[in-house]
Amino acid sequence: MQLRDFNYTLPSELIAQQPAARREDSRLMVLERAGEHIRNNLFKNIEDYFCSGDVLVINDTRVIPARLHGYKASGGKIEVFLVRRLHELAGQCWMCLTRSSKSPRPGTRLTLAQELDAEVLEGGEDGYKCIRFDYSGPDFLAWLDLKGSIPLPPYIEREPEHQDLERYQTTFSSVPGAVAAPTAGLHFTAQILQNLHQKGVIVSPLTLHVGLGTFLPVRVDNILEHRMHAEAYSIPEQTAAAVNQAKVEERRVVALGTTVTRTLEYAAIDAKGIRGGREIRSGSGMTDMFIYPGYQFQIIDALLTNFHLPESTLLMLVSAFAGTDFTLRAYAQAVMERYRFFSYGDCMLIT
Repeated sequence: MQLRDFNYTLPSELIAQQPAARREDSRLMVLERAGEHIRNNLFKNIEDYFCSGDVLVINDTRVIPARLHGYKASGGKIEVFLVRRLHELAGQCWMCLTRSSKSPRPGTRLTLAQELDAEVLEGGEDGYKCIRFDYSGPDFLAWLDLKGSIPLPPYIEREPEHQDLERYQTTFSSVPGAVAAPTAGLHFTAQILQNLHQKGVIVSPLTLHVGLGTFLPVRVDNILEHRMHAEAYSIPEQTAAAVNQAKVEERRVVALGTTVTRTLEYAAIDAKGIRGGREIRSGSGMTDMFIYPGYQFQIIDALLTNFHLPESTLLMLVSAFAGTDFTLRAYAQAVMERYRFFSYGDCMLIT
């Protein structure tokens, strides 16, 4: 499979730069795989597509304010983007991306947010820097909440605004650790979730801390050569039980987003505990699962997701679930009908 097989033309004005006035105001494109029908609707009517007994699995990760600005000891400006904490190292050590006129070498001292000292350590991979922050307080993430800024995706061509503190989080975000939002969840309000609950839908959380890999381009022509960045996940026992019972009783498991999809499919095991079965195992770990056309889905029966970048791994996952030709036909129709694309854009339901 070639990278160009997942390309499409997108006018830049369709890339959403602001969220909809209200979360539920987004449009909804519904793809029915049986018969390859495409229908248009509004997200506020999403409840019409659920039945009692469906299990909706959500990602409760919370985006951390991962961008910090400051200076190197030499006086040069630097921006530090925290990506993932390195728990195997003592102290507040994080894998980071940096932006400055000259890449900082190991041993470089930094002052960030006008008050926090840090040092670039040996190590790092694929352009990342390992940085230790000289923080001795009780809660580094609480400090970040005060001093950092929300890391909006690079295709949103503006600086973060006050509204982004709320709107670039899902209403059910609770576990800090992501550097990008699970954007399909941005459309849901507390009222919509409550209405689904009253309808008999079982809403079950898991956590996958979305990393920068969601934005990184695929740099190989043969997509089979691409390697995903690993991300931390956790599946509670109650969620695993709800999903497994639904599979036994042939009720639908609906994944809210590609992050949920990858986590559930990665956790799928058979009766002997071997990956690739029809039930999932609870627990925590790291996943670098790459789903592309040809993959046989074991767990999810429907998928809610946003419209994704051309030639992205996210589009490849959607193509694996809906079929590449059908997906690209739906994207072409979305462009023609002026849907809004990417993180703050409209939504797609694939059944």
